[in-house]
Amino acid sequence: QLQLVESGGGLVQPGGSLRLSCAASGFTLENYAIGWFRQAPGKEHEGVSCISSSGGSTYYANSVKGRFTISRDHDKNTVYLQMNSLKPEDTAVYYCAANWDYSGRDYTKKSQYTYWGQGTQVTVSS
Repeated sequence: QLQLVESGGGLVQPGGSLRLSCAASGFTLENYAIGWFRQAPGKEHEGVSCISSSGGSTYYANSVKGRFTISRDHDKNTVYLQMNSLKPEDTAVYYCAANWDYSGRDYTKKSQYTYWGQGTQVTVSS
């Protein structure tokens, strides 16, 4: 069974940091593009970041550019989202998603992903 599991969410004060992890079971992530999306209450899913299978190409939404960093560790079969300088508007459920990395696809869009995790809550509040 192919499964993605997010972890690392929690409650943090504004300006703080969290590192989210997206671990795979049942398959290896090596050939998969990975995306992080988030959904705040009453809002649509927002694409936050994505990374190509090689790790050589990354994308960040303008709202997180300079604060978030996506990375992957093939040995651990895990993708990370390091989130620094967190703001209250970063509060959301964060999801990771995976899809075989086909050339030419736009992996900033959630419609391109087949496998999804269950999400992890991030709350930024004082």
